[in-house]
Amino acid sequence: MFEHEQVVIRTGPRSGLPVIVALHSTALGPALGGCRLATYPHWTDGLTDALRLSAAMTVKCAVAGLPNGGGKTVVPLPAGPFDRRAVLLDVGDAIEALDGRYGTGPDVGTGPDDMLVIGTRTRHVACRPVAAGGSGDSSTHTAAGVLAALHALCGSLFGSTDLAGRRFAVVGLGRVGADVARRLSAAGAALVVSDVDPARAALAASLGADVVPPSSALYADVDVLVPAALGGVLTPATVPLLRCRAVAGPANNQLDTAATAALLHQRGIVWVPDHVVSAGGVTYAASVELHGEPPARAAGRVAAIGDTVLALLETAARTGGTPLAAADALAARRLRSATGRQRCGQGES
Repeated sequence: MFEHEQVVIRTGPRSGLPVIVALHSTALGPALGGCRLATYPHWTDGLTDALRLSAAMTVKCAVAGLPNGGGKTVVPLPAGPFDRRAVLLDVGDAIEALDGRYGTGPDVGTGPDDMLVIGTRTRHVACRPVAAGGSGDSSTHTAAGVLAALHALCGSLFGSTDLAGRRFAVVGLGRVGADVARRLSAAGAALVVSDVDPARAALAASLGADVVPPSSALYADVDVLVPAALGGVLTPATVPLLRCRAVAGPANNQLDTAATAALLHQRGIVWVPDHVVSAGGVTYAASVELHGEPPARAAGRVAAIGDTVLALLETAARTGGTPLAAADALAARRLRSATGRQRCGQGES
């Protein structure tokens, strides 16, 4: 059965490109999810991405305790040049037509300045530049949430939340990965890093990190592997080769399929679900821009990701299951509770 509440596919009148908006759930509140501009082998692969990522956002928001559901915007780009502003204006119109049921923010291929353009067509957008009254680049808050998760993970695994002397492999030095690497270095951790862009080696040198090729980064001998680039890196082929105690990073969709979580569990490798680890950005932006909370309170919500991770690890240890199963169960409980309240309210009206 199709589980999404609504999927909009329209040809942008300005750009001529397909604009895909997937609303997975609004049971907890208006859906949230970033705007992704990316090339795909076929536009239907972009649709698949939107469906998968919007469903993951529902779980992310539920586990984070946000009063929001999951959505996603994807625009499959042509191989050649395109009119960026036209695309963003088309996205804004598609979002505005949903009457507040969905709000967007940056994702792969977009940033705060793009949100400013989208914001000329709809107010349902977050992470606009700080100078324009927005919360700015979400990567800083995503990285802060990752560190909170890593502190909690190390406390559970090693009996101390202190990261000094622990060895981490950060795979991917984009905006979030680089920020995470800097924070780990400042905390006294030993680092192994990799990135497909050789130009980022300068960052590694400044942190005193060991640089390894991307092809071998997953298999570094470390305490914790931190995937911070593309997803799909944990598979039946790669899991047997891992040399870490745990995996926790901000890269989306790290598992090729949910079944791979069981393979990690069988090897005794703790995998903290990526939608839990990476929730800092959406938590901060939604709290400040969409729900009007003071920045200090929003930052406290980001720090509380550590508490969530610890609770999930404790549940997994108690039940003998995986942290993924614990996170899914928590999300399901919150969604059922919200759905029950909605039905009760409808019955009383």
